[in-house]
Amino acid sequence: MVNDIEVSPYNTQHDVLKDFKLPKKIVIYDSTLRDGEQMPGISFSSEQKLALARKLDEIGIPEIEAGFPAVSKNERETVKTIVKDGLKSRILVLSRLRKDDIDAAIYTDADIILLFIASSPLHLEYKLHCTEEDIKKKVIESIDYAKDHGIIPSFSTEDSTRTPLNFLKELAKIAYETGAKRIGLTDTVGCATPQTVKYLFSNIRKIVPTPISAHLHNDFGLGLINAITSLSAGAMHVCTTINGWGERAGNVPLEQLVISLKILYNRDLGIDTTKLYELSKMASEFTRIPIPKTHPITGGNVFTHESGIHVAAILENPRTYEPISPKLVGNKRNIVLGKHTGKHVIKQILDTYKVQANDELLIDIVATVKEFGEKNGYLSDEKILEIINEIKQRPKYE
Repeated sequence: MVNDIEVSPYNTQHDVLKDFKLPKKIVIYDSTLRDGEQMPGISFSSEQKLALARKLDEIGIPEIEAGFPAVSKNERETVKTIVKDGLKSRILVLSRLRKDDIDAAIYTDADIILLFIASSPLHLEYKLHCTEEDIKKKVIESIDYAKDHGIIPSFSTEDSTRTPLNFLKELAKIAYETGAKRIGLTDTVGCATPQTVKYLFSNIRKIVPTPISAHLHNDFGLGLINAITSLSAGAMHVCTTINGWGERAGNVPLEQLVISLKILYNRDLGIDTTKLYELSKMASEFTRIPIPKTHPITGGNVFTHESGIHVAAILENPRTYEPISPKLVGNKRNIVLGKHTGKHVIKQILDTYKVQANDELLIDIVATVKEFGEKNGYLSDEKILEIINEIKQRPKYE
């Protein structure tokens, strides 16, 4: 019997995990409807946002960041519609430390307000044009205002990974003492190494007892590993987006984090992974942006095979070149013919169509398929049948 999963046995060894520990509770908050939509050129309709929220809720995502209410009236009304839809997921909204932003968030009746402000010297000087003392004052005033108006406040620093640690600690402590129920750190331009993420999150974990959240970008391709590192260093909440979409190089891909935790770290978050491929395609269709073929978990090539050596092994045991079954994410296997095709898959096709072939005929068919593949890429089912029939009609086989 073939296993559905076959990953590295080292993953669970004590010597490998002795310095690594994940928290008892891990909460994903998905920001596709907010940060994902901030990808240049993307604007979801209200109907699309509601459809995505329902699908995220359906698969078991516990928290959905539904939007940035201060952006527009339509944004506020859309978020309010999502809130009224009766989803099981908690609904989060983003807000700057401004009274009008907070009022817009309050209007939506969302469960949690994600208050944020930049904290790095770079942002203070060139974007906010204010001092550290100004920031501290805004944090206190904004959290108090949110609390007084009945919405649960969370507080995050923007550009945390380029902010002096002492200032991060000060802001985290002030926010906690003022009443923030969650403290967030943000790698806004995805420039921190996993070692830096571990250092910062573990330091903040020491000074506040509240849950800590991680919002990590993927500019250097470190989004996923930084997310897992943040969890091992004190974070409990992690921000994701479907397909990893968002500004610049995007965010931590939802599907990659869920499957990595489930399969590689044995942490099932209670999410229905069999609908991840469907969710990924839905977001792609709404944005009219194709999913890269090599995108982990949901990309078109993840369960597609052409190489003759690989296909021969796949036919014996799929786990040779697939660590997980495509069914796990709601996908299916696809074997294609082309330049790298070998005789094993051709023999299987011949058997399927009940075509008798000696070794010479088989070799001729394989050679023709390879030649066609070099010039044209994949072969369709119709084309392979055409090739088989054409070769069989050659004089030497009649």
